[in-house]
Amino acid sequence: MFTDEALDCVSVASVWRKSQQSEGETRACQTRAVHSAEAEVQTGTTTVACTQTEPLDRTTERILQQNPGDPEPPGLKDFLLRAEEAVSGELVRNSRSHAFDGFQVNWDQRSEQISRLHLLKHPVAQDKSLHVTSVSWSCTGSVVACGYGRIDDGDWRTESSYVCTWNLDRRGLDAKQADVVIDVPTAVTALCCHPCQPALIAGGLYSGEVLVWDFSRSQDLVLAQTGMSVNSHREPVYQVAWVPLQKKGEFGLVSACSGGRVLLWTLDSEQSSLVLSAAYALVPQQVPHGSDVRFKARGSSSSVGVTSLSLSPWDGDTFLVGSEGGLLLRCSFCAQTPAAVAPDDHGLTLRAPAVFSFRPCSGPVHSVHCSPFHRNLFVSAGTDGLVHVHSLLQVNPLVSLRVSDSYVFQVQWSPSRPLVLAAATGQGEVQIFDLGRRSQRAAASVSHDTVGGAATCLDFNGQNPRLLAVGHTDGTVAVWQLSADLTEQKPRESSQLEQIANQVAE
Repeated sequence: MFTDEALDCVSVASVWRKSQQSEGETRACQTRAVHSAEAEVQTGTTTVACTQTEPLDRTTERILQQNPGDPEPPGLKDFLLRAEEAVSGELVRNSRSHAFDGFQVNWDQRSEQISRLHLLKHPVAQDKSLHVTSVSWSCTGSVVACGYGRIDDGDWRTESSYVCTWNLDRRGLDAKQADVVIDVPTAVTALCCHPCQPALIAGGLYSGEVLVWDFSRSQDLVLAQTGMSVNSHREPVYQVAWVPLQKKGEFGLVSACSGGRVLLWTLDSEQSSLVLSAAYALVPQQVPHGSDVRFKARGSSSSVGVTSLSLSPWDGDTFLVGSEGGLLLRCSFCAQTPAAVAPDDHGLTLRAPAVFSFRPCSGPVHSVHCSPFHRNLFVSAGTDGLVHVHSLLQVNPLVSLRVSDSYVFQVQWSPSRPLVLAAATGQGEVQIFDLGRRSQRAAASVSHDTVGGAATCLDFNGQNPRLLAVGHTDGTVAVWQLSADLTEQKPRESSQLEQIANQVAE
């Protein structure tokens, strides 16, 4: 019936699996599409409007013309009562805050560089190898004046010279040609612009003459002069300065010469002359006893040759003088002691002005200058290459700074920073010192192009303290723009100056 039989294997491929592998779909899911739109808006129209003062309405006029006895405007008292507590609280918190200590607002572009803006020349003076002996800024700060002469040895009475001015604000400024040039019969030794009238400049000559020029005139610019009379100086005038008189707004002129005379003049513009109002004479015998012994031994000399003078801006009676022999004296315009000199033809009695003597220097004192920020401080400089900071109350200097291995021809305080001073040296440099620094080295140095020349004079611009004019022996005047660090007063700088003034000299 049934028997075993071996048969070949039969396989049946899966049609379903193959169909499932060949057919595939990819599915994904996400949020609904985000619809976005861009839109912008701007003003469709513009309107320009301006207002000015209009006639007051009756209500406003009635409020402004209110008398103290009338009732207060409605609502004013309630507003002040509501605002007072909040305002007072903020003021108290601000007074205790130190968030803005040391912050200074400076609307100008701040610069830490020192740059030379102008190099002014007068070719005729350079051809004659004349030196710039004095520079001075006008009271407006726009005009710089310079006088030409010589600082080397020799008798230059017969050599003519010049006074030149440049207006730095003039659009057509020519640095190689002065705006105004005045021919002077002899060397100019001193120059000083009037503190209120920009057209007036006073000058002293090597011949002893004192002049006042009026640059507003079209032809003869000499407004007044002393001439060579018995009342005038007979030796070179090394300093002239405008001094305020008792009548407000009026200025006299003080001049000092190497013959030991200090003369006070009043300007008589109608008569074109300078009228002598007071005369002082410095003689060795009447120098106060605080002077050094070696200078007392020079009593055979008939006078103390004045080489520098400075007026105190704090006390109209006080002025300082430096001498050829190194004497440094505090003097008084109110002195009544007659000078121990032989009678001459002066219309006024010569008086001895010296009231105090400081420690003498080892050589001529070329420059003295009173501090514009402290009534008791002044600086002096001379042939020893040092700048000394003095107190009017002490004999010895408070601070001595080594400036140069050569002469120091002029030293001057900064008009904007109490601790800064500048010194012109015989090596051609201007050294600027900051007494607030720990180091006694110069904070900055200004050098001239000429090798071997000297910086003979300098003057800060009173209206723009960043400008410094420097005269040189090559006949040029350089105008430098100082950095903000040297001209902007720092916090607590006045208190530092007070500490220097109160220290005891060694």
